[in-house]
Amino acid sequence: MDLLELRDISKVYGSLKALQNINLTVKQGEWLAIMGPSGSGKTTMMNIIGCMDKPSTGQVFLEGVNLSRESARNLTTTRRDKIGLIFQQFHLVNYLTALENVMVAQYYHSMPDEKEAMAALDRVGLAGRATHLPSQLSGGEQQRVCIARALINYPKLILADEPTGNLDEANETIVIDIFKQLHAEGSTIIVVTHDPEVAEDAERTVVLEHGKILKIKQNRQNNQHNKEEA
Repeated sequence: MDLLELRDISKVYGSLKALQNINLTVKQGEWLAIMGPSGSGKTTMMNIIGCMDKPSTGQVFLEGVNLSRESARNLTTTRRDKIGLIFQQFHLVNYLTALENVMVAQYYHSMPDEKEAMAALDRVGLAGRATHLPSQLSGGEQQRVCIARALINYPKLILADEPTGNLDEANETIVIDIFKQLHAEGSTIIVVTHDPEVAEDAERTVVLEHGKILKIKQNRQNNQHNKEEA
């Protein structure tokens, strides 16, 4: 079943064609990587998928709903209810603890639930750091708080922008292992990355260049997995 579909998506800023005639489907439970050099359109595509921007032309469907026709208010609601966003720069509230940062996401969705927020932190291995401020956490720990925050409202789609870009190798491994676990549990994940090793963990990689899809490749690990199942 397709969770997300982009039909002939283009985005133009003045004379700049950021995206040109993008067609892509993402199935429920799929892990997709998006790669490309700076200026290739990765961020623009992420913003459109994440309901933070609209295409100039074309249509975006999420669970069969045409988001291209939705108002800005409805897009905000869709982003809040159905999309878990994970950013490279973390975007944590500096004066709130790790636990409170997770609960903020609950507040905008429904009602804060401290027990549920603590369980989300425990899931990413941070229950013991719940009362720490962001300044008291390492970069890897802050990223894991972001992941807990993204997961707290049970999103249909997890959208991560360079989630390992600011991390050392050890913390990168921890974060990717969390994504692997989420994928094994059936989560749909889209990761925007510059790192080929991070992309290789996804089932498919979409490579952008000058706003167009240069190629879509099936990754080796997934091919091998399918052969073993067969």
